[in-house]
Amino acid sequence: MWAEACELLARAERLQRQFFRPGGGSAPNWEPPIDFYETEREYRLLVALPGVRPDQVEVVIDGRMLIVVGERLIATDSPGTRIHRLEIPYGRFERRIQLPVRPMELGRRELIDGCLLLTLRKL
Repeated sequence: MWAEACELLARAERLQRQFFRPGGGSAPNWEPPIDFYETEREYRLLVALPGVRPDQVEVVIDGRMLIVVGERLIATDSPGTRIHRLEIPYGRFERRIQLPVRPMELGRRELIDGCLLLTLRKL
């Protein structure tokens, strides 16, 4: 039981480091979580990007690396806003995903319900 508790604590710390890294400058502050799966004809990548507009995201394929980079702006509409809690990360984000060794091309790209859906067609 003690080992399980230690493993849960270690996992929670890893998740916190993965999703939120306070800091400034141009370095990414957080990595969005992804789902990556394959069908007979394509790969599909779902990137969780709550509150991110399409013009705030860039997708690049560099060799076997797919890079999703952008920024989620903090939603404070009026001056004098007091923040009581921030659990959804904001600021610059970047996620690098190693692609399988196989020719493919970027197909569909759309934001649906706060998630970026990317389709990579197998060639």
